[in-house]
Amino acid sequence: MLEERLKSVIRDIPDFPKPGIVFKDITPILKDQQLCGEIVDQLVNYLQGIEIDAIAGVESRGFLFGMLLANRLDVPFIPIRKQGKLPFNTISESYKLEYGQATIEVHEDALAPGSKVLIHDDLLATGGTVVAASKLLEKLGADIIGYAFIISLDFLQSEGRLTRFSDRIISLARFDA
Repeated sequence: MLEERLKSVIRDIPDFPKPGIVFKDITPILKDQQLCGEIVDQLVNYLQGIEIDAIAGVESRGFLFGMLLANRLDVPFIPIRKQGKLPFNTISESYKLEYGQATIEVHEDALAPGSKVLIHDDLLATGGTVVAASKLLEKLGADIIGYAFIISLDFLQSEGRLTRFSDRIISLARFDA
């Protein structure tokens, strides 16, 4: 099963980026092209029959599979980047991380109002980043139709923070502790 394969490959890095945080490292997945393909296949299967106008990926690890997913679904990819990284006119949203504060941005012409957007990131932890991404896209008039994650840290119980935007939340590997 895909979830068990992912869990066997994802690496725990203790005390990164600060003491007390156990970082879930997906880079070992990237060495296995077959596993990468299975991840995209599984996400596409979960999204069958859902109208999606664009995939938004959150910097930086949300770009890896977000772009692959957008390509497979034949829809545009919208990069949501850290402040100061996009070259054109942007809108921004600030939020708290579990270990600090950050601001993300998107180009103001990234999508047409009413676009149905799926947000992809590699990891759902506290949900702060994807909530900020959701607010950012809503400022542009997007309809958030769901979320796709490779990893969900279920013990942080953050899915509830997302359901005000969409109750469609896909996670391929769930961790209870």
